[in-house]
Amino acid sequence: MPAQMNDPNRTDSSNGWLKSYYYMRFAVSAAWVAVAVTVAKSIPPLAAVMLVAYPVWDALANYVDAQRTGGLGRNKSQLLNFVVSIVATIAVAIALGHSMNAVLSVYGVWAVVSGMLQLLTAVRRWKTNGAQWAMILSGAQSALAGLFFVRMAGGTEAIGIVNVAPYAAFGAFYFLVSAVWLSVSDALRKSPQVAR
Repeated sequence: MPAQMNDPNRTDSSNGWLKSYYYMRFAVSAAWVAVAVTVAKSIPPLAAVMLVAYPVWDALANYVDAQRTGGLGRNKSQLLNFVVSIVATIAVAIALGHSMNAVLSVYGVWAVVSGMLQLLTAVRRWKTNGAQWAMILSGAQSALAGLFFVRMAGGTEAIGIVNVAPYAAFGAFYFLVSAVWLSVSDALRKSPQVAR
């Protein structure tokens, strides 16, 4: 097992997938934010579809990532994140029939739980892939944002999809940082040593 962990070819392959995965997560989240703050904010049916779709996308992404890195059985935190995101999807769909405050409450609870699970996934990957500090920060910030959502949902101000957009935007930012950091780290590791 230690020999596999130190195998540079295995690390390159794993990092290659992670870079693609992080760039993909960034692109989808950035597109979601762009549509949310421009078009969906004034079209309630579209906003509703997007609010349901976001946790669906998170569940799918966690499932695919886990399958590419050993399967759900070897990635317990992602298995749990997959399940939690599916539950959140159902809860959001139900909450939409009540109020946006209820939707934001669901998003808040989901953000706390999924953020902590993302943090655990990043800590686990630190030894094998490196460059996980941004994902750790992202998980911690997601949990804090979730608490803020729950508090906001109990208030009286008008709530819409634009209230969720900053959360998704920060997630996109951290995925981009992680992807770029892995790309730079890999390039530096592969570059020939400069003769002194």
